[in-house]
Amino acid sequence: MSDPLLETRNLETFYGPIMAIAGVSLKVAEGSIVTVLGANGAGKTTLLKTISGAIDCRKGQVLFGGEPIQNRDPDEVARRGIGHVPEGREVFPFLSVGENLTLGAWGRSDRAGIARDLETVYGYFPDLRTKHRDMAGFLSGGQQQMLAIGRAFMGNPKLMILDEPSLGLSPLLTRTIFAIIRRINREQGVTVLLVEQNARAALEVADHGYVMEVGRVVMEAPCAVLMESEDVKEFYLGKAETGVRGDRRWKKRKTWR
Repeated sequence: MSDPLLETRNLETFYGPIMAIAGVSLKVAEGSIVTVLGANGAGKTTLLKTISGAIDCRKGQVLFGGEPIQNRDPDEVARRGIGHVPEGREVFPFLSVGENLTLGAWGRSDRAGIARDLETVYGYFPDLRTKHRDMAGFLSGGQQQMLAIGRAFMGNPKLMILDEPSLGLSPLLTRTIFAIIRRINREQGVTVLLVEQNARAALEVADHGYVMEVGRVVMEAPCAVLMESEDVKEFYLGKAETGVRGDRRWKKRKTWR
């Protein structure tokens, strides 16, 4: 993978004395969808927060477009072109749908572009158009996820990072959300880094994948290869169908790269 849009190099992030990210290196090629899989506590959310500037790293680098951005303020990272859709959506509940989307464009001055992107969001998510004036706190979980994605898109990002977009959603809504993520990638040229526990949905939409365990990358391959991996099948794909997420340690200890 050459000339990545995003790259992390030997990233280490701590919560006090506890290491949450232990030497994570990954690459996200421009125009691609890359997924990071792992059980709860694997460090996936911490990785995204470190990339977007919400948490400082202690060691390593985050390169975006070849430029180091680690430990920059989140607003600067956003202005450089990274849109973060956080776990739990974090919409502004007492603001309307339209106001939430407008806030997503806070760093922009191109009114024509903002209006165009607003129409694009409403095209992808017709429910948001009909609820334009409704308070975001009264939306369903699926609609709030749509709003969070739309709000990030309004920042005109080069890279969109999404943390557990399927969390709490029905299988039908999950398929809808992932189909829109793919459309945004293919139609708008937005690169996507996707953290997800629903391994099957993530591997079906992404091009390349990483598997994290206890703060480390333990496997990395094209998604077609990961789908055929016995470890991925055992710990993620087999369990997703019964509603049980991967939560055990990998039996095999190998160097996967």
